Amino acid sequence: MIRALIIDDIKDARDNIRLDIETYCLDVEIIGEAEGVVTGAKAIRELKPDVVFLDIQMQDGTGFDLLDIVGDINFKVIFTTASDEYAIKAFKFSAIDYLLKPIDPDELVAAIEKIKNTKVLPKENLNLLSESIKDHKSMTRLALNTLEKILIVEIKDIVRCESSVNYTTFYFADKSRLMVTKTLKEYDDMLSPLGFIRVHQSHLINSSLVKEFIKSDGGYLMMKDGSSVPVSTRKRQAVVEALNTL
Repeated sequence: MIRALIIDDIKDARDNIRLDIETYCLDVEIIGEAEGVVTGAKAIRELKPDVVFLDIQMQDGTGFDLLDIVGDINFKVIFTTASDEYAIKAFKFSAIDYLLKPIDPDELVAAIEKIKNTKVLPKENLNLLSESIKDHKSMTRLALNTLEKILIVEIKDIVRCESSVNYTTFYFADKSRLMVTKTLKEYDDMLSPLGFIRVHQSHLINSSLVKEFIKSDGGYLMMKDGSSVPVSTRKRQAVVEALNTL
């Protein structure tokens, strides 16, 4: 049985999560509730939960304040957040899952299943999430999770991304590379607003690191790291227009 603690400053939100857990997650036992940072930290120390459903913004601080107070995070965290586009973007950049309020029962069940097979949330990801939410205008770093490690990278150092079925390989300015288990579309959605261009079904490039566009042989890009990237016929006009605006 998974022992769960709910921390949210809104009683209706706590009641709704409790009801959904009791209805759809029969292997989860709710051992307590708290309405803020101080009471939440105290409840964690006393109850020692396996998982904490943690609201991001509360009246006496944030979920990150609470985690700082607790210090040793030896429990799993499922963040809950209201519909805030910047917070959601921050979660994606930090490679951390979240539940959007009001919580969808199917997503709740999926979150519980996922934590059964994951380790305690890495501090690196938490720090990046906290930074991104505090300063949502400067998304400069991205968390990339692999089976072996978590790499926090500077977005400006990503030269390009290449898809391979459900995997994406990142190529960096220092000639290193990293394969992650997410699709190119997910990174396209995150990085396109930051100057990246989808030039091909299998390729996403950093426009600031383009050296030249070669129009012959169907069209391809030469990147500053020396690599070449094909440009699809369908994307060619959009790529030319995007490069002309740099």
